[in-house]
Amino acid sequence: MPTRPGTITIAIIMGSFGSFCMARLFRSRNKKKKKDLEEARLQAFYRLENARSVSGGLAPGADGALGAAAQKPLGTLLTDVTIDKVYLWEVEHLSKWFKSEAPESLVNHMHGTNYNSAPLPKNSPTFIRALSGIATSDSEFEDNAHDATNKTHYIKLIGVNECILADIVRKPGGESMSKAFIRAGPRRKLHFNPKTVNAAIVTCGGLCPGLNNVIREITNSLTFMYGVSGKIWGIIGGYKGFYDPERPPVELTPAIVENIHHQGGTILGSSRGGFDLEKIIDFIKKKNIKQLYVIGGDGTHRGAFIIHEGCMERGMNVAVAGIPKTIDNDVDHIDRSFGFQSAVEAAQDAIRSAKTEATCNLPNGIGIVKLMGRSAGFIAAYATLGSGDVDLCLVPEVPIILDGKLGCLPHLYKRVKEKGFAVVVVAEGAGEDILGTSAETDASGNKKLPAIGEFMKKATEEFFKKKGETATVKYIDPSYMVRSVPANAADSLYCMQLAQNAVHGAMFGFTGFSVGLCKDKMVYLPIPELCATSPRMMNNRGRTYERLLAQTRQPNTVPHQLHTI
Repeated sequence: MPTRPGTITIAIIMGSFGSFCMARLFRSRNKKKKKDLEEARLQAFYRLENARSVSGGLAPGADGALGAAAQKPLGTLLTDVTIDKVYLWEVEHLSKWFKSEAPESLVNHMHGTNYNSAPLPKNSPTFIRALSGIATSDSEFEDNAHDATNKTHYIKLIGVNECILADIVRKPGGESMSKAFIRAGPRRKLHFNPKTVNAAIVTCGGLCPGLNNVIREITNSLTFMYGVSGKIWGIIGGYKGFYDPERPPVELTPAIVENIHHQGGTILGSSRGGFDLEKIIDFIKKKNIKQLYVIGGDGTHRGAFIIHEGCMERGMNVAVAGIPKTIDNDVDHIDRSFGFQSAVEAAQDAIRSAKTEATCNLPNGIGIVKLMGRSAGFIAAYATLGSGDVDLCLVPEVPIILDGKLGCLPHLYKRVKEKGFAVVVVAEGAGEDILGTSAETDASGNKKLPAIGEFMKKATEEFFKKKGETATVKYIDPSYMVRSVPANAADSLYCMQLAQNAVHGAMFGFTGFSVGLCKDKMVYLPIPELCATSPRMMNNRGRTYERLLAQTRQPNTVPHQLHTI
């Protein structure tokens, strides 16, 4: 029986509609499956992080392939490389002597404070993402993770005894112990109530790229991360600014510090000396300061620790935090000091200028650049390595021999004959072994340095003259230029990390501590231990100096010492 055209049309329409409905149903089912899968992954992720933060590692029997894979480490098990004892460098906490000023129910989060009526549970997870309350179980933890909230909680809160191992290079058969530093970062509990915090910031000693960055980030961290309601005072002109009537302190706000990170130096000014404990304590009492941030080198840090001890002796609930600052990179234990990379970068301009002078001034052109480095030659060494144009680098850690087989002048003569010119970099503290040590000191007790740059210029000219030749030597001294530049991008980031973590530590109640980068991790260091071995010097038998010798091909004047493993 023939089918009518209308019937065919209806069948086609019904078939198309059915296909559309089936496709929509499949899409809906697939979407739901995908959503369920993502939900399961998220819950597994939270359970895993919860277990990590509570137990310090993966919980036994963690769900999913991720947990199973993580419990089976790759590689070869070394039985002769072990760590079974860890000695933590502890930092003093104000709770040992004073009751916390923060409400019991205060929960630390990224913007101000969050008051929650629920008590803090024991062994609570330290990993939090957008929680509206405190989780007491895995299911509650997962449910709260999806709650909409106008609070931005820290992704990671640091738990008790989280630390960074200091001795990360291990040798077979070596010691099975290591010292460790307290890991820096925000904690769940606070010692201070942000509503009542007044703070002060002071910069001491010489200038350094990044000082304004640190001032700015401390101010912004107190304001935006903790929502402090008190005043933030900027102390003018170093320690003397606490009591100098001609230079009263200024109130710092985010508006005032908005653009200061683009400038070199410090808007607060700086100076050496001027330390008077009683007058500083009087200022702290008068302004009801709860947190003092001291930016400076090892000498400044020694002063900061005296202030800390003075506050403790007088029963003052005050956190004293240090931020290490030294253009010479000679504060011990930390990977590097802020501003160091910017100074090395700024030194490149002087080295390039010296090369231009050496290549263009005939005959026997030689350019000599003197860089900062009182007792440590880090700037000179790193500037030399970063340049690639230097033929001789002299640093305080290595004895200078002028003539003979290991002499630097015969080496310089040889390089000029090979290339037609030569470039020399010398640290300001080099040469005391041949020029002597001065008995004169500055306000900080630093000894006056010998004029090594001028000496090397004269000695080079005389050496060539003895050979019947003329050396055209150009001497460049950019020393203060390299420390007055603004921080570069790398140092700006580092300054932000230092400032934020100093604030985290002070708000938690740590005192008498400094903050720094150790083994590429931010840590808190007790000031006495930080200062005990500072200023440090570059290892003249280390890898940095070895690289320098390889690049400049200068003779090694360090006495040979046989190393055994």
